Amino acid sequence: MSVKIRLARRGRKKAATYDVVIADARAPRDGRFIEKIGTYNPNIDPAVINIKDDRAFHWIMNGAQPTDTVRAMLSYRGVMLKKHLQVGVIKGAITQEQADEKFAEWLSAKEGKVQGKIDSLSKAKELDAKARLEAETKVKEERAAKIAEKNKVEEVVEEATPEASADDETPAEEAPATDAPAAE
Repeated sequence: MSVKIRLARRGRKKAATYDVVIADARAPRDGRFIEKIGTYNPNIDPAVINIKDDRAFHWIMNGAQPTDTVRAMLSYRGVMLKKHLQVGVIKGAITQEQADEKFAEWLSAKEGKVQGKIDSLSKAKELDAKARLEAETKVKEERAAKIAEKNKVEEVVEEATPEASADDETPAEEAPATDAPAAE
């Protein structure tokens, strides 16, 4: 029986999440599996990979073959490096203590990189939100200026209109008075 470590699709349409499973190579993708060892959610940035590293290591050492995607995830999590170091221990190239030390160094460096990426993404998100807020404020101020200008023009027109009508009424009153004596 050929054993594979692969992804089984879960979730709804266009929002897939995956289970990382140990399955017989002949079983369907979403069908029967031997053991579920983790989950993978590619829908967020950075993608969330939750894998039981010890179980994955156990299956890798017993001959399970990961698919390309799962191999990349296991490398990201350090399982493939751990396997490489363990094979070196088995062959006698290094001691178990040296292998554990190398793995601990790699793991601390990897955690630093991941935290750095998370920090940079959150900082970029904050800067983007700040830029959008500034752009929105600028648009709001422009609209307010246009409205204020429009109101100012209307006030000037309203002020000019009553004066003009008062001027129009005065000559109209004077005109009949001047016309009346001329007619007499």
